[in-house]
Amino acid sequence: MGTLAKRPLLPFVLTAILLVLDQATKYLIVMNIKLGTIGWSAFGDFFWLVRQQNTGIAFSMGDNLAIEIRRVLFIALPLALIVGLLVYYFRSNEPTKFQRWTIAGIVAGGLGNLVDRIFRPSGVVDFLSFRFYGLFGLERWPTFNVADASTVCSVILLAISLILAKDGGGMAGGAKDGGARNGGARNGGAKDGDGAGRSAK
Repeated sequence: MGTLAKRPLLPFVLTAILLVLDQATKYLIVMNIKLGTIGWSAFGDFFWLVRQQNTGIAFSMGDNLAIEIRRVLFIALPLALIVGLLVYYFRSNEPTKFQRWTIAGIVAGGLGNLVDRIFRPSGVVDFLSFRFYGLFGLERWPTFNVADASTVCSVILLAISLILAKDGGGMAGGAKDGGARNGGARNGGAKDGDGAGRSAK
């Protein structure tokens, strides 16, 4: 209990905000834009506000799988991953404060799409579409939502943080080793000096 009490709960305010924002925007899209149509566009065809729904995951993968398999793959597994992240968050001392915020963002994204998969039989609501100008063979980036953006951005930030922490740890370790070696050299010099002084006497 004491260990749990020490874990900061503030990052989960971000989880709540992102989850509410995700579900609110999806609700507005469903109420105002017909399925498969463009409700609004900006900068020519660069940005579309659309309404698409899929029963798969990213890039609509698994959309054609049997419903029983989809429930296991797209509900049970994501739920297990979210629980695993929360266990890691509350039981580990390794994550920094910043990394805890990124974990909260990942949890928000996972919960946002999980709510859709459980309570929307027609699938996850996607509505943000950007032109990709043929990069990677894509004229448009696959349509996504707030939950997707939260997950992707949080994972990227967490990865960068882990890489920087690893590099920083290596540099700090090198500095300590270097300091120890320099200290050893100074001690060795002092000993040589003392020996020379005694010989002169």
